[in-house]
Amino acid sequence: MRSQDYKVEKTMTREAKIALLLRASLSALAILIAPSALAQLGPSGPPVVGVAPVENESITDTYEFNGRIAAINNVNIVARVTAFLERQLFAEGSDVKKGDLIYTLERGPFQASVDNQKAAVERAQAQLENANIDLWRAKQLVEKNAGTQKAVDDALAAQRTAAAQLKSAQAQLETAQIDLDYTEIHTPVDGRIGRASVTIGNVVSPSSGTLTTVISQDPMYVVFPVPTRRALELRQEYADKGGFDAVKIRVRLPDGRIYGQTGKLDFVNNAIGQDTDSLTMRAVIPNPVVGLQSAGNVRLRELVADEFVTVLVESVKPRELIAVPRAAVLADQRGTYAYVVDQNNVARQRYIHLGESTPETAAVVDGLTVGERIVVDGVQRVRPDSPVAPAPAAPSPVASKGN
Repeated sequence: MRSQDYKVEKTMTREAKIALLLRASLSALAILIAPSALAQLGPSGPPVVGVAPVENESITDTYEFNGRIAAINNVNIVARVTAFLERQLFAEGSDVKKGDLIYTLERGPFQASVDNQKAAVERAQAQLENANIDLWRAKQLVEKNAGTQKAVDDALAAQRTAAAQLKSAQAQLETAQIDLDYTEIHTPVDGRIGRASVTIGNVVSPSSGTLTTVISQDPMYVVFPVPTRRALELRQEYADKGGFDAVKIRVRLPDGRIYGQTGKLDFVNNAIGQDTDSLTMRAVIPNPVVGLQSAGNVRLRELVADEFVTVLVESVKPRELIAVPRAAVLADQRGTYAYVVDQNNVARQRYIHLGESTPETAAVVDGLTVGERIVVDGVQRVRPDSPVAPAPAAPSPVASKGN
């Protein structure tokens, strides 16, 4: 019996010890938690926000459109006479200069025609000389009363016929020489020559179609449609600033890079596209060789004919506008607004009107004044007409990279 009492007493003592340890742990936890809990229950101060001054910045107006690169000269090379194709004197895809010989056709038949027409010219010349002599003799006889006027008239007619035959023979010789010259095909422009569509040994003629193409490389056209409404806005904005000279053209390549050369607007179409309700515009942009890079005989260039690009129409002279970080701009059903911190550190909701903006910067046309402070960081904690604790806003990542 005593043995059992001893076991119960030992067990109760162990449970009592565990209970005491739990009470001590809870007491210590309560002491640690109490200050923060009291702080939460106590009155909170105004939210801390980052503010930045409203400043003027130089803003370059930029408008983006989808466009396509086009060659200024795009020439289809065709045969002007019917003959066998004898030689191809170019490498497909290589650069060529104006006047380079690229094809030769069979010359024999055309050379024979030229020789034949030269003989015809000499024969006509001889006949004309004889007719001139006959006319002179007939006139001499009439003067000596030994001939008739009819003989003079006949000689004059024969002389004129011989002169006409000589001119005809000379024209036929010129035609034969032109055909002979057409057996040599030269490139009419500088550029890059394309793939040959007819191989050596085939008979070619004007009806055979294109033998190859030559596309000029530098400069190039950039053609892009502009919606009618935007075209009217651009015209009104730049009409008194120089028109075409007030904007420059930049190009974003398909891989996202901005092309290093700038272009100039040179053409606006005279009619609106009925299917697209847009106005076609065109710019000229340089397309020089990329450094010393080449592939075979081809000198590499950035722009390629028929390439899709993004066209950036930018103003030549930037405008001085109020600009604020994009993070400071909010919107609701009434419009776009920002929080302005007054002298008493109270946030006031101010509705603003934006101009052309970028993803990082908002251009403010109306609603803010230079020198005012606006909330940039912590705008989600601000309530209209409520006090805030302003502190300098952290610089934006874009600004940090620029510095």
